[in-house]
Amino acid sequence: MSSATSPSARHPRYRRLLAPVALALALGLVPGAPGPTLAQAQAVAPSMRAVLADRAPGDLRAFYAARGWQPLWLDEAGRVRQAAFLLLGQVEQARMDGIRPNRLRAGDLRKALDRLGNGEPANLARVEIAASRVYANWVTALRSAPHAHMQYESEALAPAVPTQSAALAAAAKAPSLDQFVAEMGWMHPWYAPLRAALLSHDYDDEQRHQIALNLDRLRALPPYPADRYVLVDAAGARLWMFEHGRPVDSMKVVVGKPDNQTPMMAGFIRYAILNPYWNVPEDLVRQRIAWNVLEKGLTYLKTGGYQVLPDWDASAPMDPSLVDWQAVEDGRATVVVRQLPGGSNFMGRVKFEFPNPQGIYLHDTPEKALMRKDERTASSGCVRLEDAQRLGRWLMGKPLPRKVAEPEKRMNLPQLVPVYITYLTVFPQKTGGLAFRSDPYGRDEGLTQLAVR
Repeated sequence: MSSATSPSARHPRYRRLLAPVALALALGLVPGAPGPTLAQAQAVAPSMRAVLADRAPGDLRAFYAARGWQPLWLDEAGRVRQAAFLLLGQVEQARMDGIRPNRLRAGDLRKALDRLGNGEPANLARVEIAASRVYANWVTALRSAPHAHMQYESEALAPAVPTQSAALAAAAKAPSLDQFVAEMGWMHPWYAPLRAALLSHDYDDEQRHQIALNLDRLRALPPYPADRYVLVDAAGARLWMFEHGRPVDSMKVVVGKPDNQTPMMAGFIRYAILNPYWNVPEDLVRQRIAWNVLEKGLTYLKTGGYQVLPDWDASAPMDPSLVDWQAVEDGRATVVVRQLPGGSNFMGRVKFEFPNPQGIYLHDTPEKALMRKDERTASSGCVRLEDAQRLGRWLMGKPLPRKVAEPEKRMNLPQLVPVYITYLTVFPQKTGGLAFRSDPYGRDEGLTQLAVR
């Protein structure tokens, strides 16, 4: 069964992605003559391999030699796969990705397809070589294309630019090359639906501009950073758990207020802290703690479970009556405040840490009512979780301990799990189409699409 008639091809989303093939058929770009007979195919295949072995350029020879000079872009009957035509359609529209099509040698593939003729091995080899070159150029260019700024803890978290052989080997491993190209399997899985929307006529100029900005943000995400990773969308206030490139679970989150925005960043979740202290940020010590102490007295600290320390290295709390709280509120003095575990502690029962200079992490919260709101921008920058136990079970491979007596008990993950925090004001829906969201941080305002290279 060909990919055009497989169950996956009948899925509405896949039909939309294959629309360029239907257009190519209508324009006569795809050979419409009946395919060769079995005898013809058996005669063509060895000749094709021989021509390919003779003509494959040096930068592709390692890939083809490793697969016994079997073609990638031709099927068993010696016909050009739909993937080649999908690829051509993508690269000829590469400007929307910030890339000039002539950098990709798209013209070479179009000429080879135009000259395909009667299926002679030499002509087929030209298509095969041109498609592989264009594809390798396309993957390399997209992976290194301009993208929105994201802070990476390590370069290992950034999109990697593969060699030509590695890019082609990944395509060759795909169960369906047609589907792999249609879904742009070398990019994050949400990239292709947004890009396909720019080729449609369903959206106005303002929406198209918004889609382009979000493509910039998706280009900052690698397609498969690990077998398992966490993705937080701050604009949609939602967390996703990915396995083998696909989301397997999600939950609501609360993210930073517009004046305390959750940044776009990536790191490795290394461990959980059970029974955490809440180390109150300096601005909140000034704005909230000091103000309440001045209004309600020192009993506010005891009631809220707060301890005061002279500095972060102190081994024991200090007497809060010795603090000039008016000076703290005015910003003339600083003091360290932490909230004891349990009760109304803002961290809840657990927090998940990944090193970053902003002190951002994922954590539990006692304020569950916030999860019922549509607009969930209420934190000081950290990400509050709807169900920290569920995320912990997924990260650890087992439930987190429910009863822990000691504060700040560290529990290492079995293996590091990447976490990406992005900001998507346009999102692909399962049922098709796009969801346009509000822009709580105003990051879309005044932005222009990145320049074409």
